[in-house]
Amino acid sequence: MHAIKTRLTQLLNVTTPIVGAPMGYPWSADLACAVTEAGGFGMTGAAFDTPEKLRETLGDIRKKLNVPSGQALPIGVGLIGWVLDRTEMSEDPRIPAVLNELPTAIWFAFGEDLGTYVRQVRAYEAKRQHKTLVFVCVNSVEEALVAANDWKVDVIAAQGTFIQGMLVVHNSRILDTGVEAGGHGSSHAPTLSILVSAILAALPNGPPIVAAGGIATGPQVASLLTLGASGVILGTRLLFTPECAYTPTQKSLLLKADLNATTRGMCFDEVNRTLGWPEGIDGRAIANGIWTDAQEGLDVEERILKYDEGKEKGEEERVLVWAGAAAGLTKEIKGAGEVVREIHDGALEALRTAATLF
Repeated sequence: MHAIKTRLTQLLNVTTPIVGAPMGYPWSADLACAVTEAGGFGMTGAAFDTPEKLRETLGDIRKKLNVPSGQALPIGVGLIGWVLDRTEMSEDPRIPAVLNELPTAIWFAFGEDLGTYVRQVRAYEAKRQHKTLVFVCVNSVEEALVAANDWKVDVIAAQGTFIQGMLVVHNSRILDTGVEAGGHGSSHAPTLSILVSAILAALPNGPPIVAAGGIATGPQVASLLTLGASGVILGTRLLFTPECAYTPTQKSLLLKADLNATTRGMCFDEVNRTLGWPEGIDGRAIANGIWTDAQEGLDVEERILKYDEGKEKGEEERVLVWAGAAAGLTKEIKGAGEVVREIHDGALEALRTAATLF
């Protein structure tokens, strides 16, 4: 595979500027390893895992990648800020458990003061030789400025929207297009291309920028690289892989999804009992009975009951499938490594084609 050289690939020592998103529920050790083995940078999503579970997971990745003890893992670990607000003051905090496993990078997102945790990482590592790179996910130029200037992060992950505030009607339902990325993000972010451009203008000498949200093809990667991004985050595209931890039912629903199949709102977290996100942050998933129940005005208790009953009976109507707008661009399941290589090659071809324009 012909390498694409950017500031990010040089920083991470990888061949392609593709980073696997630190997803929660769909994530698996096999998925993170496959992305890394294909020349990209795999990430794990810690979500609500205990320190013990995190140590077990990272130990499993170390074995799968055949990385000797004491050497850095070519993997990143994603942590959620508001979850850390509840765990890091406990007797069993997550951050030290992660750092002790020597990941190459750690990712923070969705918290009121992520700088607190960036400083904890720096303080922890002041006592040792290994230095973990810090990624912070931002949804605005203001957040990027703080992350770069005040927290001195190593990489900024810019998560933008599709068409801000646009509503579409699909199958008699009004869907909010919102953030392209699956899972969680800000409903108030500008479009991805505008956000990346604005951050680069505000931080011309800042850390590398990786773009996140709705990316599923090589030409998309090429366009963001020419825009000035140093890499991209793949999330939804990697759900269509055997390594993804989604069930066969969830993957079947993904394969049926079109470009208007997903929507965003707090209704998904309400029935999933995962509330706690900062103001303005909500989740994108496939619009199904969970969404319809909320639109029809059912109270939370009744919606939770319907969700639980559907799950118990194995019904598809209320299966929770976190996914982004890019779900409509993919219609097959294939290995994560093959996905990374295809998108990389597609980006190279698009870059070569662009060079013929002048």
